[in-house]
Amino acid sequence: MTYSIQALDPPVLPEATGTYTHGTLVSGVRRTVFVSGQVPWDRHEPVPPDFADQCRLTWRNVLAVLAEADMGVANLASVRIFLADRAYRTINGRIREEVLGDHRPAVTIIIADIYAEEWLLEIEAIAVA
Repeated sequence: MTYSIQALDPPVLPEATGTYTHGTLVSGVRRTVFVSGQVPWDRHEPVPPDFADQCRLTWRNVLAVLAEADMGVANLASVRIFLADRAYRTINGRIREEVLGDHRPAVTIIIADIYAEEWLLEIEAIAVA
């Protein structure tokens, strides 16, 4: 049995723009991975000060967790991104598009006070296979 992730974009809602869908219907799942909030840290390097660098590093960490389960971007059903400031919305969207390509999971973006002051974002996700 194979799994599928189907976009749910009801016509009564505004068009989903960018790299997300209003909802996802997941069928035939055998495995589910819940990715804890990943932050922009590296085992050997300090946290980069630039948001773009932090965003790419955080996505790298999300993808590393997925790789441990033999999954990747195409397995993402839902992504929740916490930004420390609204000013990061545009660059976050651009980098998210680089990472996700044509894949469109359900996405929520929240402006929040992140746990450590130097962290400018945090990303958590749910993936299925």
